[in-house]
This record gives sequence, C-alpha cells and structure tokens, in this order.
Amino acid sequence: MAAAASVIPPLAERPIKNTVCLFDVDGTLTPARRPVSPQMLQLLSALRHKVAIGFVGGSDLAKQQEQLGTNEIPVTTLFDFCFAENGLTAYRMGTPLASHSFIKWIGEDHYKKLVKYILHYVADLEIPVKRGTFVEFRNGMINVSPIGRNASIQERLDYEKFDLQHNIRTTFVEALKKEFGDLGLTYSIGGQISFDIFPKGWDKRYCLQHVENEKNLPGGVEYTTIHFFGDKTFKGGNDNEIFEDSRTIGHTVQNPEETMQQLKELFNL
Repeated sequence: MAAAASVIPPLAERPIKNTVCLFDVDGTLTPARRPVSPQMLQLLSALRHKVAIGFVGGSDLAKQQEQLGTNEIPVTTLFDFCFAENGLTAYRMGTPLASHSFIKWIGEDHYKKLVKYILHYVADLEIPVKRGTFVEFRNGMINVSPIGRNASIQERLDYEKFDLQHNIRTTFVEALKKEFGDLGLTYSIGGQISFDIFPKGWDKRYCLQHVENEKNLPGGVEYTTIHFFGDKTFKGGNDNEIFEDSRTIGHTVQNPEETMQQLKELFNL
C-alpha cells in the first residue's frame, strides 16, 4: 500500500503525454462494495508513473475512501483525480474543486414528492428480503435501493440474481420516469442493488468538464486522450454515457482482474 502512494512525477512530466485513464470503481477497480486488492494498487501506481489516473464513481467520497484507501492513506493521494458522485465532488492532486448540490437544484418540495413516491413503491414491493436505507441522500444525487443498502454481501449477491430475473430496478425506474417526467431527471442502474437519480447531464460525463478545464490550471495538462474503463457500459448502465462519449476511448471490463489485464496490455506494465 505504501508503494502505491510513492512519489510520482508531476502531471506535466508523465512519459505518455496528454493522456489520462479514468476508472469506474465497483466491478472495475474493486469487487462491488469490497476493498481494492494490493495487486490492483501496485498496478495503478505503476500506471501513474506513465499517465494521469483518476476514478469516477456514483458513491460519496467516504465510501470510495473505504474501498480504495486506508486509515493511513487518503484515497485522494492515490489518484491524480478523484471524482466522487460523478464529479459533483472532485479532487485534483488532493485539492478539492468546485462542487454542486442536488437538493439546491431540485428544490425541497419536488424532493419530498420524489422520496414519498419512492418509499411507497418500496413498501409495496414483493421481494424476498428487505433491509434498511432504501434512499441514500448524497450531495449530487440520491441512491435508491429496493432491498436497502444495509444488505449483507450475500444478500446483495442473491438480490442481484433476483433483480436480473424479475427486472425490479428496471420496472421501478420506468415508473419513476412516468411519474416525474417533467423534472429533468436521469435514472442510472449500477452496482448490484441500487440505482442513482440525478439531473440530466450529471451522469459520469460530468467529470469530463474537470478534465477539460485542467489545461487552464497552473501546471495543468491538455488531455487529448481520455481512456475510460467500466463494467456497466451497456445502455442504461451507469458507465454508458461516459463510455460512449466522443471525448473518451471506452473499455468494457467484466471485473477487476480484466481491468488489470487490459492495462498491462495497453501500457506494457
């Protein structure tokens, strides 16, 4: 772990010029909601000596710290760019960038109607298990989980299979689109047990504005090559929009092991 946080070249002095690699977190750098492996951290450190690296995930920074960092090492020291909540909370070289708020955007009245509808819907759902935290309020979005985010790892695995068979989240999202079609919201299914709700344009592409603005900062770099690695790159998945964006080179992976394999091949690691 210490090696992963070792001294690395300044952004402008990375050997492969004008290149940044961005990574989804769950299913790409780590197993879903599990800690990153030492092997992945070592590989990312080696990659960071060649190009700039960053992660972009829907979770808040505290959850990404749990998965990617340790009590001794802040996650913001392991990556050049940290884009929590799709970049609504962002760090560059350990320094926070400007952030935005979902609640200020949507307003309290609309928010209360949305949450009331969601909780009624969850209450009426017939699924094998329900736990707790069905709506998680975040700075840039809300996360909705039919089973509840307090589910254990085994319960998450079981629910994911059930959800794929019965289209629980897909049907839930369609109901929300019909009920709140006038609010300008995006619904993005990701991970094993939940989906995100945020304003249109606040998907993972949001972080690209930070990357594009990098050239205007002191010691900044104009990134003309932006690689993105993700596992939910299919239509409706929470990696789809940034994967298909014309500004990125998209790479689909099935798991962290495949991410490592692709990085080794692409960058001779």
